[in-house]
Amino acid sequence: MSETFPTHHRHVRRRAIWAFLSRFFEHGSARLGVAALTFFVVLAAVPGPLVGPLETAATATGDFLTSPDSQHMLGTDEAGRDVLNLVVHGARISLTIALIATMISLIVGTTVGIASGYYGGKVDVWLMRMTDFFFVVPPFVLALVIAPVFVEVMGRGREILGFRSSLFVVVVVIGLTSWSFIARIIRSQTLSLRERPFVDRARVAGSSDLSIMMRHILPNLVPQIAANGALVVANAIYIETSLSFLGLGDPLQPSWGTLLSLAQRAGAASAGAWWYLGAPGLCVLTVSLSFVLIGNALDDTFNPRRRVIP
Repeated sequence: MSETFPTHHRHVRRRAIWAFLSRFFEHGSARLGVAALTFFVVLAAVPGPLVGPLETAATATGDFLTSPDSQHMLGTDEAGRDVLNLVVHGARISLTIALIATMISLIVGTTVGIASGYYGGKVDVWLMRMTDFFFVVPPFVLALVIAPVFVEVMGRGREILGFRSSLFVVVVVIGLTSWSFIARIIRSQTLSLRERPFVDRARVAGSSDLSIMMRHILPNLVPQIAANGALVVANAIYIETSLSFLGLGDPLQPSWGTLLSLAQRAGAASAGAWWYLGAPGLCVLTVSLSFVLIGNALDDTFNPRRRVIP
């Protein structure tokens, strides 16, 4: 019998996972979003013979602002560098920044939301007033004000946790300015969950507040966190692109926003170099849209009452 129950639980868990994936991929938006995102992730992680290392991306390999041809599939930039090479390496930087910043946002937003909803009273009031400030002021505006200050304080060119200081600042600033709507959503769900019978039973059994929040409330919030986390990634990509476009990125580790900034400074629009502006711009738009489609599909999957399958 001791071996039967674990096997049964694994079977039930496996069936639940397959049922979830089946409902998720019923959505056309989910299939489209996952396909597009998978393409960019594979391209960034396994570039293969199309591009070389980052050192090659920083080396001139052709004439200035040449249009796409068999040698340079996305043309060259103002320094004669292969744009495809730059775009692929930019994908690594942009996606890494967006995902890490999103993790920071989810951790902060979830922590604030659970604490506010569970404790209520003065804790709820103070945490929600702080959340309101971040909610009212657009994240990009906050990031634009805070990022230059952090860059100057930390110094340019230093490496922090594997990132150059300017990129590290962008990651942290995006993460610390994009959590407010997550906190509000989590708080509203926690207000409902804390009144459920299983929470009362945990209190009667002597579980601590931290144990109740981590073991009983947090697992029930995973669907909301996952669905809204995908939307946070899309927003993080836009903010990172905007900050890098305004010069807060790192030219030595170019993201898509940095490439757009370099193209604008080089006069790519007036020179008719559509490939230089179009390639990173289309990447930003496609990846952001992919996360939005995935987030909406997750929300419909986790909330059967509002499912609308195209």
